[in-house]
Amino acid sequence: MEAIANPRRRQILRLVWDAERSAGEIAATVDDVSWPAVSQNLRLLKDSGLITERRQGTHRYYRADRRALGPLEAVLRQMWMHDVGRLRDLAEQEARSRKKRRD
Repeated sequence: MEAIANPRRRQILRLVWDAERSAGEIAATVDDVSWPAVSQNLRLLKDSGLITERRQGTHRYYRADRRALGPLEAVLRQMWMHDVGRLRDLAEQEARSRKKRRD
């Protein structure tokens, strides 16, 4: 549970849930986080047994280990819904703030 408590790691898990993705793809998708931070989160998820890593030459590809995540799937989906709800709230707050500045 500690490994999925971090919102960035949940975002990474969501990215690799249904498809294998390269480390570069993951890093490009995760906002406002440095490459070393993404790499550290990938390592932690891999060491926790929640994602698998496949190496092809100098490239690394990651995918969620659905068997290992099986018992956590319901919890993850609930967390992702909470994350989406929080994002919606932040977007609405920003829209209200912009409107106030224009008025």
